Amino acid sequence: MTEEAEKKLSHRGFYKAEQEASFVEGYGSGTPQSRSQSYRLAYRDADFLLRDELRPVRFQLELLKTEMLLDEARIGSTLVCYGSARIPSPEAAGDLVAKAATPEARAIAERLAAKAKYYTQARELAHIASSCAVVEKGMRQFVICSGGGPSIMEAANRGAADAGAESIGLNIVLPHEQVPNPYVTPRLSFQFHYFALRKMHFLLRARAVAVFPGGFGTLDELMETITLIQTGKMRRIPILLFGREFWNRVINFEELAAEGVVSAEDLALITWVETAKDAWAEITRFYDLDC
Repeated sequence: MTEEAEKKLSHRGFYKAEQEASFVEGYGSGTPQSRSQSYRLAYRDADFLLRDELRPVRFQLELLKTEMLLDEARIGSTLVCYGSARIPSPEAAGDLVAKAATPEARAIAERLAAKAKYYTQARELAHIASSCAVVEKGMRQFVICSGGGPSIMEAANRGAADAGAESIGLNIVLPHEQVPNPYVTPRLSFQFHYFALRKMHFLLRARAVAVFPGGFGTLDELMETITLIQTGKMRRIPILLFGREFWNRVINFEELAAEGVVSAEDLALITWVETAKDAWAEITRFYDLDC
C-alpha cells in the first residue's frame, strides 16, 4: 500500500480478518508454540468452533449466513412449499408400485402413487409464482423456497426452474445421506445443522405457505406456522392447505374446535385449496396483486 493511499480518510484503520489470517500463514510455522492448537486464530479453528460451549455462536452463524446471502441476492419475500419427501413424481409413480415386495407394501405404494397429483400441483404453483416475477422496491417477491429435498420439495424447485427463475433450498443435516435436489439454485442452496434455525428461515421472509400432504416434518412446519399466527407472534399470511380429504383423515380440525382447545376463528387461518391456480388466486386476492 502506498503512503498516499494510507492517508485517505476512507481507508480502513484495521486489517480485514482474511488479511490477518494470511499473515499468520507466512511466519512462525516451524515452532512448537505456533503449531499448538491453542495458537490458532479462533475463527480459523474448526475444532474450537465445534465445541459444545460454542453452540450459541453456531446458532448465530446459521442465522446470519443465510440472512446475509438472501439479502445480497435481493430476495424480499418467499412462497414456501412444505410437503412429503416420499410422494413420487408422476413419472416415478408406476415404478414405486411395481417395486413393492408385499401386499402391504403395495397398498402403501399405491396410496403414495395416488398423491403424485400433488407433485404436479406444487410444480405448477411454483411455475406460476415464478413466472409473475413480482418485484417491489428492487427486491424479488414470492421467490420459491422449499426444504431442498426430494418429492414435493423437488417439485417446487423444479417449477421455478421451468420458469427460468431462481429458487431456494433449505436443507438439513441428517444421519442418513441427504443432498439438495438438482433444481435448487446453487447459490441459494443452504445447509443447516439446527432444525430451529432452518424453520426460522422458512418463515422470516414467507408471505405465503403452501402445505401439501406430508408426514411428521410437514405437520411440524404446518403447526408451527399456525401457532405463530394464532398467538400473534407473526402477521397473518395465507396458509394454503392442499388435499382436504387427506388432511381431514389425519387431523380432525373441526373436532379441535368442538372440544374447545382452539377457537372456531382459528380454523379460518387455513385456506383449503386443491389446485395451483386456486392457491395463486388466493395469494393475489390477499395481497391485491395484479398478476
